[in-house]
Amino acid sequence: MKITEIECRVLLVPDVRKDVTSSAQDDIVVLVHTDEGITGIGESDVNPWIARACIEAPSTHTMGLGLKDMLIGENPLDTGRLWEKLYIGSCMNGRRGAVINAMGAIDMALWDIKGKAAGKPCWQLMGEPAQTAILPYASLQPNGESYEEYKASLVEWVFRAKELGFQAAKLEVTLSGPYNHSGLDESDDKVTEAVAACREVVGLGFTLMVDVQYAWPDADTALATLRDWEELDIYFIETPLPVDDLKGMARLAEESPVDIASGEWLTTRHEFADLMDQGGVHVAQPDIGRVGGITEALRVCDMAAERGRRIVPHCWKTGIGIAASAHLAAVTPHCPFIEFLPAELTDSQLRQDLVKEDLQIIDGKVAVPDKPGLGIELDMDALKRFERD
Repeated sequence: MKITEIECRVLLVPDVRKDVTSSAQDDIVVLVHTDEGITGIGESDVNPWIARACIEAPSTHTMGLGLKDMLIGENPLDTGRLWEKLYIGSCMNGRRGAVINAMGAIDMALWDIKGKAAGKPCWQLMGEPAQTAILPYASLQPNGESYEEYKASLVEWVFRAKELGFQAAKLEVTLSGPYNHSGLDESDDKVTEAVAACREVVGLGFTLMVDVQYAWPDADTALATLRDWEELDIYFIETPLPVDDLKGMARLAEESPVDIASGEWLTTRHEFADLMDQGGVHVAQPDIGRVGGITEALRVCDMAAERGRRIVPHCWKTGIGIAASAHLAAVTPHCPFIEFLPAELTDSQLRQDLVKEDLQIIDGKVAVPDKPGLGIELDMDALKRFERD
């Protein structure tokens, strides 16, 4: 089998808002075509125009080769070797950042081809089965023009998530900091108040996580709030500090009563080695598209197992990435949850419409995928509707 074409489709919702922190408004969908008529599908959480340029840019020299140029004519089933070829060939422009994100979408599509060619779901080609069902958490993003509206929206979302059968949810409570898109500027006491209101409505039997989106500038500021959360029974606090503050993260990991989770932006196993070894985080959160695809995500999972850390993959895109997360979880015993943004709990049209069939929640869990490849089918009408030049 040979790769004949790599197609990049840039998608954008019609009512995009540049003043919010939500990448559920755009997407890069990569379609890898083969001479045997099998097409693989992948995506990555990165500016789609940048990703397309990374893939389609022509080669200029041996350390600056184009990703597409390196893949045409190659065997798509040789995923490990192709990952190394792309990493080495693009090393002067890549190694981290957007080039790795673009490689992630390609690698995801190659695994989709690999599964389809074998007539097996991708996870059966990744390793030994570890879970017969996967526990999703609902990822909730509130809104409101005042703090009271924001808190009420969050409480409503988490209550609805529980009604839909979820056993866990992550609360975005971003009331300050560099990625605060709420329009509010509230004290950290209000963060605690909002989290406590959600805990009250769902009770102690429901798992709650909190994402503050890098809100606190240093460990001292973070600990001043987190030390009050011990009675709230929070599973983890996500991205409490700037991503490069590994020293501060290590202090939180030692002193916070709430476990520390991070990694959504990181690319390659090398950055995750720093996060776990220097930052000491309890929960590593590789985003499969961003980290470099399924091939690299599996390596990060192995590293986490060696260090006794948990894996909870980040995923804020469409059913493509969610499916990839489910396959990863199926062979990762130390992956207790995957992030899941179902159509019923999102305003994103891409999330609602791009993939025809979502994973289904039964008794709070989703079954391990059983269709060949990633097991997803694109709605081509939706793809065309959202496509941009």
